[in-house]
Amino acid sequence: MPTLASADWLILLIYAFFALSAGFSLAPGMTGSKPYLQAGRSQPGWLCGLALLGASLGAEEVIGMGAAGARYGLASVGLFALGSIPAMLFAGLYLMPVFCGPKLGPSTASTEARTIPEYLGLRFDSKTRLLNACLFAAAALFSAGIALCAMARTFAALHIFDSVAAALHLPPVGALILSIALPALLVLAYVALGGLAAAMYNQVLQFCVLVAGLLPLVLLGLKRMGGWHGLQAADPAGFLHEWSGVTGAGGHGLGIGAVGLVLGAGVVLGGGTWCTDFRLLQTAMAAKNVVAARRAPLIAAALRVFVPLLLVLPGLIAVALPTPHTSIMVRHENGAIYHDITVVPAAAEAGEGLVPAKADPGTGKPVIAADGHTVLDYKMATPNLLLEFLPSGLLGVGLAALVACLMSGVAASLTAFNAVFACDIFHRFLRNSASDIQLRKAGRWAAAGGTVLAIAVACLAIRFMSLLEAMMLVFALVNAPLFAVLLLGAFWKRATGHGAFAGLAAGLAAALLHHGTALPRGQQPGIHGGWIAVLHHPASQLALGLGTSAFAFAVSLIVTAAVSWFTKAKPEGELAGLVHSLVPRERAQMKWWKRPEALAAAILVAALAVNLILI
Repeated sequence: MPTLASADWLILLIYAFFALSAGFSLAPGMTGSKPYLQAGRSQPGWLCGLALLGASLGAEEVIGMGAAGARYGLASVGLFALGSIPAMLFAGLYLMPVFCGPKLGPSTASTEARTIPEYLGLRFDSKTRLLNACLFAAAALFSAGIALCAMARTFAALHIFDSVAAALHLPPVGALILSIALPALLVLAYVALGGLAAAMYNQVLQFCVLVAGLLPLVLLGLKRMGGWHGLQAADPAGFLHEWSGVTGAGGHGLGIGAVGLVLGAGVVLGGGTWCTDFRLLQTAMAAKNVVAARRAPLIAAALRVFVPLLLVLPGLIAVALPTPHTSIMVRHENGAIYHDITVVPAAAEAGEGLVPAKADPGTGKPVIAADGHTVLDYKMATPNLLLEFLPSGLLGVGLAALVACLMSGVAASLTAFNAVFACDIFHRFLRNSASDIQLRKAGRWAAAGGTVLAIAVACLAIRFMSLLEAMMLVFALVNAPLFAVLLLGAFWKRATGHGAFAGLAAGLAAALLHHGTALPRGQQPGIHGGWIAVLHHPASQLALGLGTSAFAFAVSLIVTAAVSWFTKAKPEGELAGLVHSLVPRERAQMKWWKRPEALAAAILVAALAVNLILI
C-alpha cells in the first residue's frame, strides 16, 4: 500500500487550490449565458488549442492509452495519433468555419451556433436537433460517470483515500465513495462558478501538470530498462514495432487483417471524436473569431504528434518489468535468524510485469477467461508505474497529473451537458421566452443535476469490470452516426432534415444490431457484445468496437443520402454559412507558409515521420 508523504498531499492540495481559483476569479464576470456557456467567445486561439488537447486527455484516454500500450504495444501510437491528427486537421480547416461563422438566413439576421445540436437545427430542422441533443446529453452524463468510476477504481487500487476514510471512521466502502464524490464536487465547484472558461483554464493547467508528472516517469522507466534497446529486449517479440501488435504478434494483437480495420475504422473513430464531439469542440467554438477557432485544432494536433508516446510508453514499460512474487529473505544478525517476508497479492503474481490480473470481487482470486488465460487488468499499468518509480514528493506530482486528467474528462462532459441542456432543450423546447439570466441559471442547475446523475452512473458502473467496452458502444451509438450526418450536412447542399433524422436513427439501430450479434471469443454475452445472438466473432474487443462504429457510420451515411435524395432540400439562400461551399471567404494577405493549410500539411508530415520511425 503506498504511503503519501506530507509533501505529496501538499502538492495535491495546491492543485485543488489552483483549480478552484479559476472558478472564483471568473465568477464575477458570469453575468449572462454567453460568458458562462461559451466563455464569452473571446478566447485566443492558443488557449483554445491547449484546452482542446487537455479536454481530450481525460480518464479514458490517459488510463486507456497506458492500457493499450501494455496490451498492443506501439500499435497504440498509430491508433491514437494517426487516428486523431488527420481528423483534427480536417476539423480545423473545414468544419470550424461552418460551426463558428455567422449564419445568414432569409431574414439576413446573423446568428451563431452555440452547440453542435444547434448547428444541426440551423442546417436541418428541430427534430434532428432534439434527437441529437437528447442522445448527446445522455452520452455526456454517461461519459462523466465512467470517468468518475475510472477515477474511483484507480484511487481504490492505489489506496489513496484509505487513510482519510479511516480517520473519518467511514465504512469499508467509504474510500470508494470519497474517490467518486470529492473530485466530482471539486469539478462542480469551479464549473458552477466560472463555467466553460474555468474548465478551459483548468484543462490548460492539466496539460502542464500531465507533462510534469509523466515525463519523469517515462525517463526513469527507460533508465531502469537500460534504454530503448533494453525495453526492446524485455517486451514481447515485435511489441515495439507499430503494426506487429496489430497483426497479432505474441498473442497481444488485434488479429490478422486488422491493419485495414484500424486504418479504415480509425478514420471513423478519429472523425467521430474530433469532428462531432461537442465535449471537445466547445473549446474551439469559444475562440474570439473564426481564424482563432481554425487555429485551435491545429495547435492541439501539433502537440498530439508526441503526446501518445508520453502516454503509451508507460504501458510498454510496465508490462516489460519483472512480475513481482512473494519472497522470503533470510538474514543473520547477532546470532539470530530473521525471515523477511514480502507478500504479493495473488492478482499481482498472476499478472505480467506490473500489470496485475483482474481480481474477482467476491473471492479476490485472479479472473480466468473462458479460454483458460488469466484476464489482465491493463488499466493499472500507468498507476502502478507511478508507484514504482516516483519517490515521495515527486509522487505527488504524478498523482496530481493523474487527478487532473481524470477530472478533465468530467469537466468537459459537464460543461458540454449544461450548454446543450440550456440552449437546445430548455431554451428551444421548454421555455422559448427565457431571458439570458434564466438561461445562465438553467446552465448552472444543469451542471448540478448532471453531477448528481454522473455520480449515480459511477456508482452503478463500479459493479462492471469493463468500462472501455461501454465507452466504445456509446461512441458507436452517438458519435459515428453523427459524423456521417455532419459530413453530408456540411459539404452537400442537397442533404435534408428528414434525411439527417433518418440517418441518426438508422445509425443508432445499426450500432445496436452489430454489437448485439458479435462477440469476441472467450467473452460472455452482455456488455462485451452478443446480447441478441452470436453470429460472428471479432478478433478482439477493440475490433468489435471499431467494427460497430464503422457499421453505424456506413448505415447512417447511406440512409441520410438516400432519404435526402427523395425529399425536398432547403433553398440555397437559407444555407449561407451552414455549408462549406457557402461560407464567406476572407482573403487574408499572408505568406503561404503562414496559412492554416501549410501548417496542417507540416503537422501531417511530422505525424507520418514519427510513426515511420517507430515502425
